[in-house]
Amino acid sequence: MPRKLTQSILLTLAVALLIALGYWNLRPSSFDEAPAQDNAASLIDFYAENTYTIEFQEDGKLNYELNASKVEHLKASDVTLVTAPDMDMYRGKESPWKIRSLRAEVSPGGTEVELIDQVSIKRADAKGNPTELTTSRLTVFPDKDYAQTQQAVKIDTAEGVTTAVGMKAYLNDSRMLLLSNVRGQHEAR
Repeated sequence: MPRKLTQSILLTLAVALLIALGYWNLRPSSFDEAPAQDNAASLIDFYAENTYTIEFQEDGKLNYELNASKVEHLKASDVTLVTAPDMDMYRGKESPWKIRSLRAEVSPGGTEVELIDQVSIKRADAKGNPTELTTSRLTVFPDKDYAQTQQAVKIDTAEGVTTAVGMKAYLNDSRMLLLSNVRGQHEAR
């Protein structure tokens, strides 16, 4: 009997060991494999859909309103990705700049905003005459009231159309420096 009991205990232990190995799926080769690494640069730590943001200046005047279909924050780089940004920038004035693009990337702290694809900036002057600037990419430095691009730019006004490649825009001065291949078609009135 003791021999049957010993065989029975050994058989039970062997079965238990096989079940445990099967349960945890341990293989000798699994110890050699490095654990799968997530692409840390693209890990999103939070996101929001259909967002609406409003900001006021210190004096209580409206600074901007921003709508976006999606906002995602990348944990590793602290960059915020914005899908379909639609912004009305007032900066304390009654007539806003209307800024649109298909997407945008906002740097940590919001010091730099890269507007990407189908960028459109519109505004009407005091007389109601519209101005629209379009380009494929525009980098804005909000704290410096400055924007720039190396891409083709088209400026449409009531007086005509101007195109160029590359631009530096000084927003406080309402002044633009067109860098190269400047062409204009203007109507004399």
